[in-house]
Amino acid sequence: MSNDLATTMNALGRAAREGAKAIREAATDTKNMALNAAAAAIRTEKGAILAANGEDMAGAAANGLSSAMLDRLKLDDVRVEAMAKGLEEIAALPDPVGRELARWTRPNGLDIARVATPIGVIGIIYESRPNVTADAAGLCLKSGNAVILRGGSESAKSSAAILAALRTGLAAANLPAEIVQLVPTTDRAAVGLLLQGLNNSVDLIIPRGGKSLVARVQAEARVPVLAHLEGLCHTYVHSAADPEKARAIVVNAKMRRTGVCGSTETLLIDRGVDAALTVQILDDLKAKGCEIRGDDAIWKLYPAANPASEEDWRTEYLDAILSVKQVNGIEEAIAHIEQYGSHHTEAIVTEDALAAERFLEGVDSAIVLWNASTQFADGGEFGMGAEIGIGTGKMHARGPVGVEQLTIFKYAVRGNGQVRP
Repeated sequence: MSNDLATTMNALGRAAREGAKAIREAATDTKNMALNAAAAAIRTEKGAILAANGEDMAGAAANGLSSAMLDRLKLDDVRVEAMAKGLEEIAALPDPVGRELARWTRPNGLDIARVATPIGVIGIIYESRPNVTADAAGLCLKSGNAVILRGGSESAKSSAAILAALRTGLAAANLPAEIVQLVPTTDRAAVGLLLQGLNNSVDLIIPRGGKSLVARVQAEARVPVLAHLEGLCHTYVHSAADPEKARAIVVNAKMRRTGVCGSTETLLIDRGVDAALTVQILDDLKAKGCEIRGDDAIWKLYPAANPASEEDWRTEYLDAILSVKQVNGIEEAIAHIEQYGSHHTEAIVTEDALAAERFLEGVDSAIVLWNASTQFADGGEFGMGAEIGIGTGKMHARGPVGVEQLTIFKYAVRGNGQVRP
């Protein structure tokens, strides 16, 4: 590691700390002005953003990036507009800073309030998807945090173009550019420095990417980590499922976008489901170009399937591949999810309310759905604006990580001369 790189990264940390001071106490109207101006700049600079993305796409294709990862990397008119709209939706959200979370009075007269405050400086490390640059920056800005972004090397040009638009928004609100920074190098050693905290400048690290990225962050980080681990999601078709709902939900859950973390990777079909419906569901998937990998029961019922291996139940494909297993009742479905899942998102399709409630209660994942596609695992779909990721751990934040989840709290204690005996 060069001294120049360490100097650059530490300077980035110091600048972020100064930016955090500026945004911490910024008025709601000021933050919203910056977000709306950034959205306008993204629309104005759409041509430059798409041109930069075209360069990234060409380089990624030449380097053999998979079709699923290319889909994550690709920007078009619709996705650029979605970035701009996402910033506007974040601006429209209530300000999470300063919320009174609880308040009580002690017998001695002390008035104690728990109040939401910004975390400080957040480092976000992500792969491929350049729209995360806008989403993450917008969420951090609204929640009063400075952010240091480190996108994947394959999306470097796209992220830089988006950063320019974001900083136009900050300038319009007279906020310092250092509130949103991008690691200016693709050198992997820079990630190591960020994980060490840049001389105590970084308060939280959020990784958003595959297992290898998250594993590295968890192994090397010297600051707290809010992990967004893999999305090994399941859809369970119960014996009391409505056939049309089951067919529509399963196809959408897998094939709407195969490269997102909310895509179903394993389909569990109850032994009580009519064989004809099972075949229809699998035919629907195959017609959309999905490869089926089934257990013995599925393979016998649907010879077009390939045999599933033990590893298939543990695999997040992020591609048009689906492992399918027949289970003997809801308890076996829950047990399978507990054994193989990543505690991300699971769904049950059924018209039996008692079965649905058993599934909602019994599955220990961040998001559990009844009669809805797992692809709703998205902060925007939850009405939270954009999101940085889906927290799958059990500390601080779980599920979609939006503006409220990017705050912590402090206690404001008001007295009238009390002293402790």
